[in-house]
Order: sequence, then structure tokens, then C-alpha cells
Amino acid sequence: MTLKRILIALALLALLGAGAAYGWRAMQGNRLPAGFASGNGRIEANEIDVATKYAARVLTIPVEEGDLVEAGAVIATLDTRDLEAQLRSAEAQLRQSRRARDEAVALVAQRASEADFAAKEMERALVLFGKGHVSEQRVDQARNSRRTADAALDAAKSHLASADEAITAAAGDVDRLTTLVADGVLKAPRKSRVLYRLAEPGEVLAAGGKAATLLDLSNVYMTFFLPTDTAGNLALGADARILLDAVPDTAIPAAVTFVAPRAQFTPKQVETKSERDRMMFRVKARVPEALVTRYIERVKTGLTGMAYVKLDDTAVWPDWLESKLTREASSPPQNPPSPPRGEGRGKGDAPRDFAEMAPSPAPGEGRGPWHRHGKGEGLGMKPCASGPCGSGFLAHPSPSPPSAGPLPLPGRERASS
Repeated sequence: MTLKRILIALALLALLGAGAAYGWRAMQGNRLPAGFASGNGRIEANEIDVATKYAARVLTIPVEEGDLVEAGAVIATLDTRDLEAQLRSAEAQLRQSRRARDEAVALVAQRASEADFAAKEMERALVLFGKGHVSEQRVDQARNSRRTADAALDAAKSHLASADEAITAAAGDVDRLTTLVADGVLKAPRKSRVLYRLAEPGEVLAAGGKAATLLDLSNVYMTFFLPTDTAGNLALGADARILLDAVPDTAIPAAVTFVAPRAQFTPKQVETKSERDRMMFRVKARVPEALVTRYIERVKTGLTGMAYVKLDDTAVWPDWLESKLTREASSPPQNPPSPPRGEGRGKGDAPRDFAEMAPSPAPGEGRGPWHRHGKGEGLGMKPCASGPCGSGFLAHPSPSPPSAGPLPLPGRERASS
């Protein structure tokens, strides 16, 4: 019995030692090495206010909040019937000005003919006066007729120039009104997502009134704050990684695109009082546009997480900040060979979500080729029809990243008016 108890005690000690060793390695694996810095933040995107150029009544708004719209998609249409009436009037004025110019051209031709006849009459009168066949009064009359014809010709030419200017003015009115009528159709300037629908059909919007607010998904980034000693060593274009709280097992590649030129105090709701005593620099880490485009259907702003930046170019990212996405971003694409002429390309790779990707290879293993994706999913999570899709970008477990610390920074979300 004594030997059996000893063996059981040894087994328990071995299990406890293995658990302690595993915990120590996990904690060591999640520690951020030297040459890196981190900060908590929120996924954001540039907001675009689609507003009216002039006061008008809203006819239709064919989009809803959350819709993904392409560049040039109609966001709202305005009632432009009064402008269309003004446009028809301006077009009629333009046609009238062109007819007036035709009359001016004919008048110039008439006056030019009269001036030529008067000049010839004066030459003949001078010849006859030299031979003594006419009196001096007849010469004076011919000279006066020539001067009158020349003045009439100058007046006709001036009238023609005025007709040309009238045509230019009328054409300008037509162009202006045509532009205003076209501005009655509010369109999306680029591919974006509808954040707020701020007007309804029938409402009258003032000049500059907002019909909708869009999120420019071509520029998705995380804003966070770094202290002075860290921001001073951070270079624009430096590599970055983003870990979202919703999907903490997948590192998203990014790059530093902005460091504030001025330091500031961090907001009260983000840092503690002792940390607010230090001046901080606002930093932006942008997600590559190609990655956002690939998973555009699942890109969401407002998701909180942590941003990690590289301060030392020679530093190596730890394994828990590497993922399939970061390896794809750092490796050059390999274009597959095209099929022979006349043969189909097949179905290709099926669209896959971040949560369905294969586990990352262990350190030391080879890095896979460039993977192609169809219309994929994005940076957030989306409920499935048959149940939850998982709790992260990757389905396999991995050590958790360091604690996110204080609450994330507020995004640029805007309350609807």
C-alpha cells in the first residue's frame, strides 16, 4: 500500500509540474519582446457625408443603413422640377441668341455692301469733279454717304459681337442649370457602406443638408495612442499587427500611416489619471486595401482590439502575432498558370471565412504559397444561418495575446441627426 501511495504522489507531482511548465511557457509566449510597442484602439474608417448642394425636397432614398454600395450608386434623388423648368427657359434663350447672331451676321454683310458702294460713289464723284462735270456739293454728299456707311458697318459688327457674348452667357446658364439638375441625384463617390440614413422621402433639406453618411472602406485603420518615448522611435510605414477582441487568435497585417505632429492628453474614458499626466501621440495603423477588398462583406468599424507596432526593423514578430494573413501580406503573390485556350478554368477556390482557415504552421515549417480567395468574409463576425460561425478568425486554438489593458479608444462614430 505504501508503494502504491508513493507512485500516486509522484504521478500527481508530475502532472502539477507539467501544468506549471505549460503555464509558464504560455505566459512567456504572450510576452511582447523588445523592439515592439502596443496600444488599444478601435477599427475606424473615413466618413463621407452625402449632402445636397441646394435646398430641395427628397424624392427617393433607395439605400438602407448597412448597405454596401459601389462607386456611382444612387444614394438619394431630389425634386428638381423647378430647375428643369429654368433649364428649358435657358435653352430657349440660347436658341434665341443664336438666331439673333444670324441676324447680326446678315446685317454686317448688308452694311459692308453699302459701305463698298459708298466708297465707289465717292471715287466716281472725285473723277467727275476733276473734269468739271459735277459741283463740289456733289463730292461732299458722296463723302458723307461713305462716312455714314462705314459707321453703320462698325455698328453692325459691334452688334454681332454683342450677339456672340449673349450666346456665351446663355450657354453658361444652360451649363449651370444642367449641373444643378444633375446634382439632384446624390451618388456615392466610392465603394462604401451606408452608416446613417439621415433623411426620408418628402423631407425638405436645406443647402448642405445631409441625406446619408457613408464609410469609405478603402481606408480602414485603427487609431491608438503611444507615449512620447515610444512615438519618437516609430517610423511612418512601419509594420503593425492588429488583434481584435472579437477574433483574438488572428493577427491582421497593417502599416503605420500617420503619427500626430502634436502630443495631446489622452481622453478620460480611455486611460487612468496617472497615464493622462503623460502626453501621448495619436497613431493610425491602416489595414491593406487588398485585404479589406477581399473580405469587404465582413468589414465592420467600431470593433475594439490591440495594435502592435515594430520600433526596431531587425526585431522579429513573435509567433502569436503571426497568422495566415500576415504571411500572405509579406510573401509575393504567385500567379497560377492560365489554362489552354478553349478550356474552362473550373470552379476555382470556394469563398472561405477567416474562421474556416487552416491553422498557422509551427515555427520552422515552410510557408505555404499565395492563396487565392473569392468573395471572402471580413474583419468582423457574422452569425450563420445554422448557428454561430465560431469565436475568432481561426478555428484552431492558440495562446491568448497580452491583456488589452484599458478600454478601447472611441471611434469616429457619429450620432444620427
